[in-house]
Amino acid sequence: MPLFSDTPEPQEPARAVGHAAPAASHHLSPAFPGRAPWGTAGKLRAWQQGALDKYIETQPRDFLAVATPGAGKTTFALTLASYLLHNHLVQQVTVVAPTEHLKKQWAEAAARIGIRLDPAYSSGPLSRDYHGIVVTYAGVGVNPMLHRNRTEARKTLVIMDEIHHAGDSKSWGEACFEAFEPATRRLALTGTPFRSDTNPIPFVSYDAGSDGIRKSVADYTYGYGHALADHVVRPVIFLSYSGNMRWRTKAGDELEARLGEPMTKDLIAQAWRTALSPQGEWIPSVLQAADRRLTEVRKAIPDAGGLVIATDQNVARAYAKMLREISGEKVTLVLSDEAEASKRISDYAAGTSRWMVAVRMVSEGVDVPRLCVGVYATSISTPLFFAQAVGRFVRARKRGETASVFLPTIPMLLGFANEMELQRDHVLDRPKKEGDGLFDEEDRLLAEAERANDGPDGAGGEEFSYEALGSEAVFDRVLYNAMEFGMQAHPGSEEEEDYLGIPGLLEPDQVQMLLQKRQHRQIQRSKTKPAEEADLLELPAEQRPVVTHQELRELRKELNALVAAWHHRTSQPHGTIHNELRRQCGGPLTAQATANQLKARIAKIREWAK
Repeated sequence: MPLFSDTPEPQEPARAVGHAAPAASHHLSPAFPGRAPWGTAGKLRAWQQGALDKYIETQPRDFLAVATPGAGKTTFALTLASYLLHNHLVQQVTVVAPTEHLKKQWAEAAARIGIRLDPAYSSGPLSRDYHGIVVTYAGVGVNPMLHRNRTEARKTLVIMDEIHHAGDSKSWGEACFEAFEPATRRLALTGTPFRSDTNPIPFVSYDAGSDGIRKSVADYTYGYGHALADHVVRPVIFLSYSGNMRWRTKAGDELEARLGEPMTKDLIAQAWRTALSPQGEWIPSVLQAADRRLTEVRKAIPDAGGLVIATDQNVARAYAKMLREISGEKVTLVLSDEAEASKRISDYAAGTSRWMVAVRMVSEGVDVPRLCVGVYATSISTPLFFAQAVGRFVRARKRGETASVFLPTIPMLLGFANEMELQRDHVLDRPKKEGDGLFDEEDRLLAEAERANDGPDGAGGEEFSYEALGSEAVFDRVLYNAMEFGMQAHPGSEEEEDYLGIPGLLEPDQVQMLLQKRQHRQIQRSKTKPAEEADLLELPAEQRPVVTHQELRELRKELNALVAAWHHRTSQPHGTIHNELRRQCGGPLTAQATANQLKARIAKIREWAK
């Protein structure tokens, strides 16, 4: 029987906390006897039970649970809500979610265990048919006093899903504090506790370390590494694509660069945007590769789906058209956070079609367990957004499933991919370092894209006005378990197919062993080729490190120091020295030069000194 009866009057939950009817879990895979999505199974996962035991033992007013996306935070929260309601420690529940779609998802999840939450509540008395409500952070921000009055009227458990959103703006944080400060119990949930800014998150504790820097403190943490070891989430294979980009700047200059080469922040942003442009060849080639990967995965997982996360509405429509031509099937297109879009996601989740293209809505929290293949085709570069986006693909249903995510070869993204298993805390006191503020303008533009990226053009501003002239894709590398594999290959080549054809059902150690074998085979093939056929860089991925912004900045710093020293020695103006280095070594201005160009100039000026 459900934890609550279906009569209008709220009834007490069953006394066996976390144990619903055995029949409720008949749909679960036998490979996961401990899995309990949405609180419907008779047995909690180990981390969920551990977090619940700690809560029952300590009985805190505030509790922060950090669990990787796909681990089952909702199950834990609803089980805890059942315990608190049954023991009369609270009388009602308020859930705060990031989006409108997640309001509906929380209400449906709660209904499965007999907790009735109203996702459409706006104001006034709540019907006695409900045990509580689901609202968004934006909704709380509009009328915090309404929710404060409800919280004060009865003993309330407030569940704040993805609590970091309460720090999205000062007004949201203040509204949440004002509305829920009187709450009897507060449960904060997040899969990514860190933020890019230093806005404090309401009801989160911060402790200062020996360095004096305050960091968020979780009451219970279950990271991606632990979940992967427990087979609760899927291992992620990242497939990175490079290639040459050509574009024209606002000033009329035509520039060309290769993704993955060290460049300034402005050039990286422009090259990245060129890669994502539907007018070039990069994105069609990557979408074709992703579709071939999805075909391979569907041999073992027939209902496996793919998701493309786009930057704005216009490119999302263009991507959907491409995928329709590539796959020969209708593509689900999600452009906003409206009711119709929510229904499209629900229909896609329940179906078996291949592809969905979305702007922002499915980047966080939305549960579509059959998503196995993703394309990160957005210019948003915050670690929080990246982690939440990848989180859409890691929800395992049975043992052996893997996730595949396609990326442009952008140093920042590759860094995020290699740090998947790191647990990060939210830092309030960020020490000022040399170079801080260097990317403020880029961060501001990308933040604006994240906030309003379903408008007509969410990928740039005046500084990035340009015209994409052309792009091409090159398979670059595979990242898995913080290691890199593969050699560069043309799209459609036998070498690329080696990696796209990796089976969809494999144990984590089997994935790594297979990637090592594929790379070894690639290296052996390259040795038999005539030198004139080696038109791509014939080096394994681990020997082709991607140079970061910081490394590029150090090269510019070294060059400028040598130019200054040469100025003191010869009395030549700095500009004259730089121009002579450009004349002899080639390349653009120092601010736009690549790492190899900077190294050539450094070597040249050292040669002068000798």
